[in-house]
Amino acid sequence: MNDRDYPDERIERVSPRRRGTVDYMRAAGRRSNVHGLVELDVTAARDAIRAIESETGQAPSFTAFLVGCLATAIGDHPGVNAYRDWRGRLHVFDDVDVNVLVETEIDGERIGVPHVLRRANGRSLRSLHREIRAAQASADPTDLSRSGELALRLPGPVRRLVWRLPQWFPRRWKETAGTVAVTSVGMFGAGGGWALSPTNYTVQLTVGGIAAEPRIVDGDVEQREILHLTVTFDHDVVDGAPAARFVDRLRKLVEGGHGLDSWRGR
Repeated sequence: MNDRDYPDERIERVSPRRRGTVDYMRAAGRRSNVHGLVELDVTAARDAIRAIESETGQAPSFTAFLVGCLATAIGDHPGVNAYRDWRGRLHVFDDVDVNVLVETEIDGERIGVPHVLRRANGRSLRSLHREIRAAQASADPTDLSRSGELALRLPGPVRRLVWRLPQWFPRRWKETAGTVAVTSVGMFGAGGGWALSPTNYTVQLTVGGIAAEPRIVDGDVEQREILHLTVTFDHDVVDGAPAARFVDRLRKLVEGGHGLDSWRGR
């Protein structure tokens, strides 16, 4: 039997990058992940972003806005910015290094690739926005070395050992892939909806869709823009009560449009 036996079917090779994604998901699925499904009213934030675009001709990146809110919330709750090593110790980091997925073109294909925004807790929204846009314009934001490409071609059991880095060498994992992650599925279609994704991080935000939904505001029913956000925690590091306090702080920052006034220079 060969490929010509089925003219309505074609067989394609899986790229090394895709194999790396499969390895990551398998390893992350073994962690003690707990998912929280959160609805955030982003009407005020989105109105502010549209107003900024109208005034300046440039809209701040919504991802950069969320990263800024996330970094500030972690600054207020630093215990979530940590990894647990194989000896059961927690490595808590001061710098919030946020791994985001940016969409760019590689070999003629539009794909999402990881990019780490370093020390996001000490940066402005404009700075985060500029770096994300630069990464999107880059030919390959990951800039894999030849040795990195070869590593993705190793046998699966060997490749998957790299995803044990957070437990073996937390500092090395931070330097390679950051301390927290933001990933997005909202780009795949209009309307609301959540996504549950395993993660190798102690905290990850999975950004879903934004839907127009009715809400009661000051006693009246209004149509609001509601963001569906999944907040994933590693329960081996973060307990329920601290996680709830962190999410509450994140909600207030996002719904209050944190950092958007600074774009206007105020």
